[in-house]
Amino acid sequence: MSGRRERGPLQRVQRRSRELQAQVQALRAESAAPAPGRREALRQRCMQLKKLVDENTNALYALKKADEPAPVGNYSQRKEEEEKLLLKLSQQLQKLVLVLDQDNVTTSYGVDQEHQKDPQAEDENEEEEESEDEESSEEEDSEEADEDKLLDDPNVKECIAVGNFNAQQEGDLTFMKGEVLLIHDKKADGWWVAENSKGERGLVPRTYLAVHSEGGESQAQSEEHIEVVDETASGTEIKKRTDSHWSAVRRAVTENDTVEVLAATGAVPAGFRLSTLFQLLEKGNQFRASYFLQPELTPSQVAFKDLVWNSEKNTIYPRPTRVSLIVTLCSCKMIPLPGLSIQVLSRHVRLCLFDGNRVLSNIHTVRATWQPKNPQTWTFSPRVTGILPSLLDGDCFVRSSSLSSDIGILFELGITYLRHSTGERGELSCGWAFLKLFTSDGMPVPSKMHELLLNGGTPYERGIEVDPSISRRGSGVFHQFMALRKQPVLLVKLRSLSVQSKAVLNLLPETLLGSMCYIHLLIFYRQMLGDALLKDRISIQSADVICSPILATFPQLVDQPDLMDALRSAWADRERTLKRSEKRDGEFLKSLFVLVYHNSVFPLLQSTLLPDHKWAEEESEASRWRVIADFLKKSQENNGALHYLLSSENTHKAFDISELTYDFLREVRENNPGV
Repeated sequence: MSGRRERGPLQRVQRRSRELQAQVQALRAESAAPAPGRREALRQRCMQLKKLVDENTNALYALKKADEPAPVGNYSQRKEEEEKLLLKLSQQLQKLVLVLDQDNVTTSYGVDQEHQKDPQAEDENEEEEESEDEESSEEEDSEEADEDKLLDDPNVKECIAVGNFNAQQEGDLTFMKGEVLLIHDKKADGWWVAENSKGERGLVPRTYLAVHSEGGESQAQSEEHIEVVDETASGTEIKKRTDSHWSAVRRAVTENDTVEVLAATGAVPAGFRLSTLFQLLEKGNQFRASYFLQPELTPSQVAFKDLVWNSEKNTIYPRPTRVSLIVTLCSCKMIPLPGLSIQVLSRHVRLCLFDGNRVLSNIHTVRATWQPKNPQTWTFSPRVTGILPSLLDGDCFVRSSSLSSDIGILFELGITYLRHSTGERGELSCGWAFLKLFTSDGMPVPSKMHELLLNGGTPYERGIEVDPSISRRGSGVFHQFMALRKQPVLLVKLRSLSVQSKAVLNLLPETLLGSMCYIHLLIFYRQMLGDALLKDRISIQSADVICSPILATFPQLVDQPDLMDALRSAWADRERTLKRSEKRDGEFLKSLFVLVYHNSVFPLLQSTLLPDHKWAEEESEASRWRVIADFLKKSQENNGALHYLLSSENTHKAFDISELTYDFLREVRENNPGV
């Protein structure tokens, strides 16, 4: 028998990470000088490796210290270091895919789509050109150096634009490809004072210019690696030129992330970023509603903080909170459109409680609808027949007991996209807004309609516009007024609570955001938690698992909106048949709700016919709803789910005891997370 100790979960993930790191290093070395015809094969290997890295990252996020067979020193630090390594590997592979795909990018985006490049200092451009021209001959290097030298000659005054440029700030000069500009001052920082044919003057980037010859042709061509004919007096000559636009793309590929590549190619505005809130959701369940739905422990960890039993009324005590309100998402206007190179799979708003530094609640998502005639306007809560899908419900409740003076609601507008050239999926932020909930003197902000101007960048950046090209095209008052009307905005309405609404919300956890349409389902779950944890437990010291399928599985529903809609539909159908006296009987309603739950969504959770829940995949979402609708119909026709469960036509996943048992020691929260 071997005395070798069995590896723990964290150690297995670490070992897998080292294997992946070695494979990534080998792939990068091979991709530095790929053999002819190997580029596509290398790109496929790169995509496969990235998938393996992501799988190992997800496995890391799912780890808990309690899962280790033996104590592990510095567990949190080791897990954080492993996360940094996997993130680095993922970024390296993402950039490598873009480098291997550079031919597609060059072909797909013409110079007429170029805009919004941030020029660098002259010496930085020279360094970039040296690295880009390593594959060129010494003769071509010499010719290009001569052309750059001629461009910098103080006596050369006329230049031609090799690409489109939109003014980035006041004082810049907008110009189009092929436009001839008169240079008045060649500044050392690479921003030259130029004048167009209309007599307008402003700063222009040197990297967008080439010497204007007598025949009106540019001596510098605009596409890299594309052969062009330069007709001169001595004959016809084939040359390769480095375009400033592709230099920006190459720099973004090697130094920055995918968003900068998309911005450099004109696919998205400069203010778009990777979605901050989506990345938090992908890290695990600590920012999901299922986590915040669980009871929270007191600092002593011997009692529940927000779940207290009222023996007089035989139910849980209501929990008044500092923040308790309803926010309605009304519309988003003037949202910039992405380019044709990416397909938008979902438009949505993610919201959470935020204090300027940390996320203080779960992250709730509401999907937007839009009309092809007006794609820059997003709306919510469309008119539909039957029950409105909870994912489209713009009415949201907000609760928090935080005492922070800076607490407010963070709104992040996002799109889920598919990039045509690479098949890459991702999520981008189209802007964000922050609505502070208390004034400087501690008073709640008024309940009214709020028009929030959207900011670009991430919630941790300030002073960035979603699309800088909108507001800086002119300096006059009229131009500023028109630019303000074109700025993207979010319209939200804060609603004060009636006495009845406040009493209902107070039965929920102290910190939670969600849809108004399923509050009654959450309250049923909370009341059953109170029964199981406070009223029916053998003793306060008992930590035994509790046999209750609904307590064990209900949190899974909260993170799957279509299953929540299925439960809402089944309960609404059953509730319509109740007598008035039955509707007033709380114990009867709870027992009936358990029966409806078992006959509707509980069998679906373990059915192999129901595809996994995948965000913004239209085919998957449609397939899931067909399975759900078919099951609900059969369950109603057969007066329950027993016929479905016993039918040979239906198969289920292997039984697991966790489907029936609720382990509250594993599920309860010790404290609120923050970032």
